[in-house]
Amino acid sequence: MIRRVTVPALLPPPGYSHACVVEAGTALAFLAGSVPLDADGELVGAGDPVRQARRVIANLEEQLRAVGSDPAHVVATDVYVVSSDPAVLSAVWEVVKASGLSAGPHASTLIGVACLGYAGQLVEITATAVVPDTADTTDAANAAGTAGTAGPAGTLS
Repeated sequence: MIRRVTVPALLPPPGYSHACVVEAGTALAFLAGSVPLDADGELVGAGDPVRQARRVIANLEEQLRAVGSDPAHVVATDVYVVSSDPAVLSAVWEVVKASGLSAGPHASTLIGVACLGYAGQLVEITATAVVPDTADTTDAANAAGTAGTAGPAGTLS
């Protein structure tokens, strides 16, 4: 379903792929930018890009769950950081790498920007993810013997 490509003629990327190919007919989720706000709309990690990146990843994981996906199925991200300092960009990238998003690894761009949408916001991440076919997931679970037995009309009981 996902083919992750590292191009041999290019410098190997640190924790991401040069490209990801998804087969036609596969459901994709295009996630809006995940931001470092809690459920009450309060900024988390004021002045701390690493803490904000952790909150952004946690919020991104919630977005993924809501559409039936997970970090392992992310095929592309854009990581925006309010900084021109390579050390700050690298620190945020380390959070992304540790999050499981790079388990694939996915295609990604890390971008230093002048500002983002919320006062005090230092990090935002957009993502594209494959939404696994639930029939494939159910069939795989049944084959492994980890799901219930099939009941009437193929429903699980």
